[in-house]
Amino acid sequence: MRKVYGLLLILCLCVVLTGCTELKEEREILYQVSTIGALSKGVYDGETTFRDLKEHGNIGIGTFNGLDGEMVASEGKFYQVKANGKVYSVDDSDKTPFAIVTFFETDKVKSINKKMDLEQIEKYIDRLLPTENIFYAIRIKGEFDYIKTRSVPKQKKPYPNLDEAIKKQKTFEFRDQEGTIVGFRCPDYIEGINVPGYHFHFISDDEKAGGHLLDCETKKVRIEIDNTAEFFMLLPGDRSFYKVDLEKTG
Repeated sequence: MRKVYGLLLILCLCVVLTGCTELKEEREILYQVSTIGALSKGVYDGETTFRDLKEHGNIGIGTFNGLDGEMVASEGKFYQVKANGKVYSVDDSDKTPFAIVTFFETDKVKSINKKMDLEQIEKYIDRLLPTENIFYAIRIKGEFDYIKTRSVPKQKKPYPNLDEAIKKQKTFEFRDQEGTIVGFRCPDYIEGINVPGYHFHFISDDEKAGGHLLDCETKKVRIEIDNTAEFFMLLPGDRSFYKVDLEKTG
């Protein structure tokens, strides 16, 4: 795992050295700020503004400085779902310690007109994929009989690790919702850098409900998949990231 992690970091540094102009012109790339390993250890303050993040994607997920709620981006609009359950628009000056975005370009489309929960949806999508060894951006839009989400309240310094912070999460349940699930499927070898497997957030069409998706039940939805074979990671340059021990687990 250390060798894989090291190779990916070297690859990311190489991408940085090639210049930002080329990166902005490349749309078939997953752009990530920091690592899930750093977030899990309480590195909750970042330097990347949403103004900068928007240059690299129109769909994505993430969080805000201080772990202040869940971020979801859909069709170029960025939302903040706070622990009070309310949805807010995101200022360009807001910053993120962890986020994943891409410019969504559909490679495969399937429509579902029956009830499926989140586990069933993930298994269904697995059967549609040509390989498990690249990244996928996923958008599921339509009507849902049931949605369950969560959000985490803003943390105070000294920051707890993510496992402790999540213990204070607030969960929300919604019925008869029209909206969009957005997220990514990452390969297993990305562990420590991102979440292996699926990671979804939700935003309702009326922009009043959302958060990190815990479960759902579809009614009539359209699943779109964007195959994404390139990956870029921007590492933080602040003291908290430099000092955190990413070798230890737990």
